[in-house]
Amino acid sequence: MKEQLVFATNNPHKIEEIRRQLGDRYTFRSLQDIGCTEDIPETETTLEGNARLKARHVKSNYGQDCFSEDSGLEVAALGNAPGVDTAHYAGPQRDAEENNTKLLSELGDRKDRLARFRTVICLIQGDTETLFEGVCEGRIATSPVGHGGFGYDPVFVPTEGDGRTFAQMKQDEKVRISHRGRAIAKLQEYLKSRSGADRPTG
Repeated sequence: MKEQLVFATNNPHKIEEIRRQLGDRYTFRSLQDIGCTEDIPETETTLEGNARLKARHVKSNYGQDCFSEDSGLEVAALGNAPGVDTAHYAGPQRDAEENNTKLLSELGDRKDRLARFRTVICLIQGDTETLFEGVCEGRIATSPVGHGGFGYDPVFVPTEGDGRTFAQMKQDEKVRISHRGRAIAKLQEYLKSRSGADRPTG
């Protein structure tokens, strides 16, 4: 029987990435699936804080064990901006194209284009709260390239790749080196270890 996991998001792109990585062992329920239709404010100043905030909201208000994540793009030359403002860098409308346009405008013709994506996952099971982090180093391209992925994928070139942006990669290629893929891999290993520990030994 499949285990059920509540993922504190309604973003279909994120749900699909995680479903592909964790495979058939789990049935995912989104916020909408559990009747959570309110917008959970992300008012913390760190990715860790926002991940905890969302998971705790679901646990407190819906009584569901769950996990949540917050991801941010940190650009060195911009003082690690946009950071926690990644999704709404260009405004509350959360428009990816506008976010990319603003980012490229802020960087201008700077030579230093080093950046990294970072994901923090907060898992709550019962009274236990656990954090997992995934990081992908890279740089910002001078213009958007590629039509895949979402968010800043067209302008982010991972260091461990071959010069292509995330948006030029196939989904499986991206997952292997992406920040979210790495954080989910840590979550997966933790869930496996917990599952093994819960099995009777005699």
